[in-house]
Amino acid sequence: MNNTKDIGLYLHIPFCRSKCPYCDFYSMRADESVKEQYVNVLKSRIAAEMADFICKADTLYIGGGTPSVLGASKIGEIVKSASPFLTNNAEITVECNPYALSSDFFKELAQSGVNRISMGLQSAVDDERKALGRLSNAENVKNAVIAAQNAGISNISLDVMLGIPNQTEKTLSETLDFCLFLGIPHISTYILKLEEGTYFYKNQESLSLPDDDAVAEMYLTVCETLEKNGIMQYEISNFAKPNFHSRHNLKYWNCEEYLGLGPAAHSFLDGKRFYFERDLNAFLSGAKPIPDDSGGDFTEYAMLKLRLSEGLLNSETEKRFGHKIPDEMIKKSAIFADNGFMESDEMGLRLTKKGFLLSNSILAEIL
Repeated sequence: MNNTKDIGLYLHIPFCRSKCPYCDFYSMRADESVKEQYVNVLKSRIAAEMADFICKADTLYIGGGTPSVLGASKIGEIVKSASPFLTNNAEITVECNPYALSSDFFKELAQSGVNRISMGLQSAVDDERKALGRLSNAENVKNAVIAAQNAGISNISLDVMLGIPNQTEKTLSETLDFCLFLGIPHISTYILKLEEGTYFYKNQESLSLPDDDAVAEMYLTVCETLEKNGIMQYEISNFAKPNFHSRHNLKYWNCEEYLGLGPAAHSFLDGKRFYFERDLNAFLSGAKPIPDDSGGDFTEYAMLKLRLSEGLLNSETEKRFGHKIPDEMIKKSAIFADNGFMESDEMGLRLTKKGFLLSNSILAEIL
């Protein structure tokens, strides 16, 4: 590979203790022997794939699934195997389910070099957590956060879900207050989507879900509440205090390069996209990734950049493509700007908070 700019490295851990009823990510239960085999294969693949690069990775993201089910020792092995290919200041993130995590778990992660934790809160209201199939309660989450902080990992992100069964503005406020009380510097908020094949999708008629208008109000409440407390929106679903943005995820939204390893993991390198099929046994057997379309053209770049609060900038577009934002695109954006869904000026184009709620429809129109 002829990459000259540091890339992101994503490692997929396809194991969970149980399957949440809303989840469509590739994951399964597995015994310890399978986990051990997977870690060994993954370590070998890291060394083989990264050896081809003349650059390094400045972000490592271990996601899933639930990576924490491997235990701190195995996660440490993975980080150690990736370390020769990481920059000195690399952001190293591990996704964790707060269920049954000890203070020693976080101490061991910190000692292995992990400096960022992404944890699934979803809701701080235990009845809502139970409806989502979460094994832990809010007290478990609080204890896990404090244990991570005491281990020296201050860069912590919590996931919050909107539009979940029985959720109201009041219960959402309880969840946000929970995050603020713990001093969380990064929060990701996702609106529940009923993914085909999930338990929620098959049983949606029995779910007591807030309607679209209520969910839209919840989203705007999140934006207002977090920004009042210095946790600023920088992407449709992501909010952070200064210097706590997810450097890894920004690679996706800035249409930068990354390598993904593991079943269901995707990559974007040298203008090409490719992915591993959703098949654990195939990956363990040495299956090669499957080529996808080419990537990184202006349309894709614009679509990704417009997920960010800063939007699509003329200066960056001209630097990358040799031209500014096309006049036709600016003209198409005018009607959305007139109605408060977009902003357009000499700097570029960006969606407003109201616009983020309709981003898919707006992007389809202007692109």
